[in-house]
Amino acid sequence: MKNFIPDNISQYDNVYDVLKERGFIEQVTDEDAVRSLLGREKIKFYIGFDPTADCLHVGHFMQVIIMMYMQKFGHTPVVLLGGGTGMVGDPSGRTDMRQLMDVNTIDENCRQFKKLFERFLEFDEEWEYTGNNGVFAPGHENKTPEPGKAICVNNGHWLRPLNYVEFVRTVGTHFNVNQMLRAEAFKQRMERAGGLTFFEFNYMLMQSYDFMVMARDFDVKMEFGGNDQWSNIIGGVDLTRKMCGKEVYGMTFALLTNSEGKKMGKTAKGALWLSPERTSPYEFYQYWRNVDDADVEKCLRMLTFLPMDEVRRLSALEGAEINKAKEILAYEVTKLVHGEEEARKAQEGARAAFGGGTATENIPTKEYPAADFAGDGKGLLTLMKELGLASSNGEARRTVEQGGLSVNSEKITDARASITAEHFRDGEILIQKGKKKFIKVVLR
Repeated sequence: MKNFIPDNISQYDNVYDVLKERGFIEQVTDEDAVRSLLGREKIKFYIGFDPTADCLHVGHFMQVIIMMYMQKFGHTPVVLLGGGTGMVGDPSGRTDMRQLMDVNTIDENCRQFKKLFERFLEFDEEWEYTGNNGVFAPGHENKTPEPGKAICVNNGHWLRPLNYVEFVRTVGTHFNVNQMLRAEAFKQRMERAGGLTFFEFNYMLMQSYDFMVMARDFDVKMEFGGNDQWSNIIGGVDLTRKMCGKEVYGMTFALLTNSEGKKMGKTAKGALWLSPERTSPYEFYQYWRNVDDADVEKCLRMLTFLPMDEVRRLSALEGAEINKAKEILAYEVTKLVHGEEEARKAQEGARAAFGGGTATENIPTKEYPAADFAGDGKGLLTLMKELGLASSNGEARRTVEQGGLSVNSEKITDARASITAEHFRDGEILIQKGKKKFIKVVLR
């Protein structure tokens, strides 16, 4: 098994108690029944992931960590890739309809998701499901997953072949439109400009149908999801009881939000991705190193496997001491996502940038031909845009004139300035925007 979670977690008898103590659990369909179930059986449970991009972001990571806890206690995670639901798109938490993707893009995104999940979970690679209504790949018909090992399925296998009229006759008759409209996911959209399309209205039926299929074909007993999935999960619990006569359960978890209630994991470049090609380990580390003081405790609880005694000790630090807790947070989360070596490099690079170390080779670097800075050099505002430190000349000018930019630790306040060969020391310069953004420019 992936060795992320320390062995001392075994002091708990029930994974439910771990998730509860660390503040993950928000809503449960039947708390007493679920706690009892997780304590007496090793169950299969699932979490669905729609392939809206070709990479997982930090919002997904919360769900990954929960699956890691469950697997540590011997339960079987079922990763459900949304090759079918992704063709519609979940309206939950959205102010507008998701951009539609073609089938090839959806399938490729699903493949990329699976590769990323393999970094965190131990999968039973000998188990394979490729069909509809319980159809397995040849040679796998009688194979059951190895207990405790994760399995991966794609709901495109059973959703894409569906006949729409048959589907609404079989599934749609179990749903009351008035009740659906009271669901928070739909209610929010109905109250906003633009409303909800009938296309998206089908999503709840599709996700509920997923739960029924998972219970029927794989003996899955629980669905997990973010707190915005509560209505969809309830729909699946009810549909499974009506169509299969099986009792299944649902549990939702807190979304990763800051102390102001806003979702975390957003940067100036967009989402905080789990792939080093999309978000470098250094940038990833810096994000967590710079979280607000009020968010340190929550992030330590939910995004690291540090013991709760250590979480409470670090969270109690005050003043400048809280920066020690932020360093530990950034290191631990980066280690989980990118590995110990990359976390160490990111930490050394951050310390060097802030004057506490010498490992400047770990700071994000951009190479330029030496000729670009010969003679009159390159305009500072142009360089800032090329480095991603500003999105426009106007933004770059304001940053410079307000004293927000330094080159080799010296502030530059003249927006008409140029960077020339004379600014470089041993062929490089360090540019800093504000207190948190560093980038090294190297001549080649």
